[in-house]
Amino acid sequence: MTPAMGGDLFLQRRAGVLLHPTCLQGRWGVLGASARHFIDFLSRSGMQVWQTLPTGPTHDDLSPYQSLSAHAGNTNFIDLAELLPADLVTSDELSGVSGSQARRHIFDLASQRFFDGELTGQIELTHCEYDRFCKANDYWLNDFCLFCAIRESHPGTDWLEWPPELRERDPHALRDFADHHHAPLRRIRFEQYLFHHQWQKLREYARARNVLLFGDIPIFVAHNSADVWANRDLFKLDNEGRSTVVAGVPPDYFCSEGQHWGNPLYDWDAMARDGYQWWLERLGSQKQQFDLVRIDHFRGLQAYWEIPADRPEPRNGYWVPGPADAFLEACFRRFPGLPLVAENLGVISDDVEQLRQRFNLPGMTVIQFGFDGSPNNPHLLKNHQPRNLVYTGTHDNDTTLGWYLSLDEHMRHYVAQCLEHYGDDMPWPVIRAAFDSVSTLAIIPMQDLLALGTEARFNTPGTLTNNWVWQLDQMLLSAELATRIRDLLSFYRRLI
Repeated sequence: MTPAMGGDLFLQRRAGVLLHPTCLQGRWGVLGASARHFIDFLSRSGMQVWQTLPTGPTHDDLSPYQSLSAHAGNTNFIDLAELLPADLVTSDELSGVSGSQARRHIFDLASQRFFDGELTGQIELTHCEYDRFCKANDYWLNDFCLFCAIRESHPGTDWLEWPPELRERDPHALRDFADHHHAPLRRIRFEQYLFHHQWQKLREYARARNVLLFGDIPIFVAHNSADVWANRDLFKLDNEGRSTVVAGVPPDYFCSEGQHWGNPLYDWDAMARDGYQWWLERLGSQKQQFDLVRIDHFRGLQAYWEIPADRPEPRNGYWVPGPADAFLEACFRRFPGLPLVAENLGVISDDVEQLRQRFNLPGMTVIQFGFDGSPNNPHLLKNHQPRNLVYTGTHDNDTTLGWYLSLDEHMRHYVAQCLEHYGDDMPWPVIRAAFDSVSTLAIIPMQDLLALGTEARFNTPGTLTNNWVWQLDQMLLSAELATRIRDLLSFYRRLI
């Protein structure tokens, strides 16, 4: 069995920041000056890891965990200002851009000029690079472009509601559609090339400043996605493409009713027949973007909660064995040293931890979870393990200051006792505890480094409003804050 990671990322103590790119403010997108400014701040602070949430295109609810594709990039990230030096757009054209329709018009213009006109200006975008991108990504790109173009021609519909010949992917119907929608297909493909180009430039910029990029893979995909539409045989669907069973979790102390996520579930037997090729391609896409990748809901590889679609209450579900060792062995055969992290939060059984440990995968601890009074709580500071990640909180939690202020007086006193700190400098005592942990990699949400309260919470699971919308005021990325972080990293031996 090949051990995960191959070694070097978890041989040295490091620290990083959790911040999704949508939190950055950029008038025309974030993968240009906004992201570079943030990386400069990380570098000045001594932080060496930037962790994001999934970077795929989202549905209208903006959740990065319900993407239109397991491979594609979110085109809202693309910084349109980066197209100016290549003369693909003009300043006047950009000046009025606001909203998705205006951005689509800009992409239409840029695409037409890229393919039909002479490339002028400072050329970084080239036809040769575009052709290489398309060839390297043809295993997902054509289906994704078709999926998006059909969605545009049938707005507001799920693929189940498309005309039968398109829903069922009749080859003649798809060819006929492509022949009559050449321009939008070309533009959608060009958008993905732009995302790839800008992301790779950003990754090079980060590496030059000793900053690693850390991504996130949702274990499940959205039903209304190019992945399910193009690969129905890999999911538990009926003859019309509807889910027969869906994902969720059983009732537990986090949620007495359980959770109904609604994602279609994989037919793991079908996936095993070709050696989990779909998943290997998915991991390959993530390796193009990131230096380290987390699998969300890792426990679903050992066993997952299957809820019948016609009896959707979570309590009607049951545990079904996952692919476990066979799947992970296939992953590490294809990608020796694959830099995976297992999200092992919540109620985790011994067999899940044994699977993680057999493959030497780092897991997660969250300091906010460590104060239930149990001496065996893995999130308790004294129980942290070196080959793990430690967080003050996650994107699904309240900010650490908000969490602390929500505690009653008795619990606040208990937290202060555990941290051996009785001051009013929250959340810095928790940040210092994370930096002091034996866990090799410490990740701090940006909201905590700014000492923000509940108003800056990014997501509240089980709710549908005010999620995924918080944005960072980059004026707060001060030299004083960078110095404070750097001094702490030096004190706790995390400054490389």
